[in-house]
Amino acid sequence: MTQELLQHPWGWTALVALAAVIAAMIGRRVLRATLHRLARGNTIVECILRATERAGAAAFPMLALLLVWQDAPAGLPYIATVRHLTVLVLIASLTWLTVAAITGFAQGVIDRHPVTIDDNLQARRIQTQTNVLSRSAQVIVFIAGTAMALMTFPAARQVGASLLASAGVLGVVGGLAARPVFANLIAGLQIALAQPIRLDDVLIVKGEWGRVEEITGTYVVLKLWDERRLIIPLQWFIENPFENWTRTGSNLLGTVFLYLDYATPIEPLRAEAERLVKTFPEWDGRVFAVQVTDAKERTIEVRVLVSAGNSGKAFDLRCKMREALLAFLVREYPGSLPVVRTAPADADATAAAAEAQAGA
Repeated sequence: MTQELLQHPWGWTALVALAAVIAAMIGRRVLRATLHRLARGNTIVECILRATERAGAAAFPMLALLLVWQDAPAGLPYIATVRHLTVLVLIASLTWLTVAAITGFAQGVIDRHPVTIDDNLQARRIQTQTNVLSRSAQVIVFIAGTAMALMTFPAARQVGASLLASAGVLGVVGGLAARPVFANLIAGLQIALAQPIRLDDVLIVKGEWGRVEEITGTYVVLKLWDERRLIIPLQWFIENPFENWTRTGSNLLGTVFLYLDYATPIEPLRAEAERLVKTFPEWDGRVFAVQVTDAKERTIEVRVLVSAGNSGKAFDLRCKMREALLAFLVREYPGSLPVVRTAPADADATAAAAEAQAGA
């Protein structure tokens, strides 16, 4: 049986190919073990090795097979087809390997800069750049791999040559059709470099308050306060104004407005607000003020200004301060709450109206 297999035209070539595949698998394992040992403690390299494990398992044997097929006799049956198929699989596996390496690199950078810390401005800046640029690089690698695979087909090259004469028209049509795609791609690069928004930024978009949950190659996912998601194209952020509450830092000022009667004693209110704010863990100790900011025809406007480490803490701090101050006023100065006063303008007119009503 063995003798018959060796006498087959593919016998020795298949045997060498099997040995090459086994050698490639062993070599890959040895290489990975060595790299793991050398990269111990290096988060980025470890993430790349983990991400490329499956892709490398496909690429190394294909590379070994291609080397064997190149040295195989030219008269071997179907050798040209086998070589072509191997090249296609090798291109696909190398594209997969490159995309996986980019993914691992991006994940390693993200792991080294977590956003779970209080002052996470620098980490969010790095994560935003890493996510957007890595996705753009993956798209470019995928397009390049697809183009390389198509170029292995002679028919595809001939079709490409025959279309050169009408390349101008096709370029215009293709450009118009692909305009949204390229516009978002360019907008993504602008966002990665200029960073008008970053991951975990607090934005006000079209009247909606939310945090940037994800930035893809074409759109941004804004997680709203009520758990809804607002999907916005990248290009929108380049062409439209919006509010970014955490552009230069996560620290924010919060305001509490109280509309009170003119008889409200301000100094006791200020003293109580100062006592209360020191008991709230959300207050970061930077800013505190109580001021009468307006006087309307019926009430005065009292503004309590406080500061917090981020938007979530600022919101909670405002709510706590508002509730505590209202409870204080109801308990200590109930007359400070707004009332509507009515007084007769003319006592005689009032008496006449009362007599007319009695006579009726």
